[in-house]
Amino acid sequence: MRRSRSPHDVRAGRRQVLTYALCFGAFVLFVNALVGDNGYLATLRADHDRVALQESVRNVLQENARLEERIRRMKTDPSALEEEARKNLNMIKPGEKLIIIKDAKPAPPSPAPGR
Repeated sequence: MRRSRSPHDVRAGRRQVLTYALCFGAFVLFVNALVGDNGYLATLRADHDRVALQESVRNVLQENARLEERIRRMKTDPSALEEEARKNLNMIKPGEKLIIIKDAKPAPPSPAPGR
């Protein structure tokens, strides 16, 4: 036989179910806030990526400034233009001779005497 429950027992049971449901919902929201698409870990990753990109942009801007200075020197300084032509295009002045020295391979070690 089934025992009839008092209204107080029914309310306590509903309150307990509601408490479990709210705790489960809070847990799901906490986990989502931690590892979801816009969660804490994603925010940390995005912040790390932002710092890396800022460093990359800073490096590119420095390289750009260096190249602009090199262009300016080549446009205004004939000796800079000559230096670039000699270095990158292997150009020489009339009357100069180009000498290319190739590295020789080292000789194999000779065996020790008496062996």
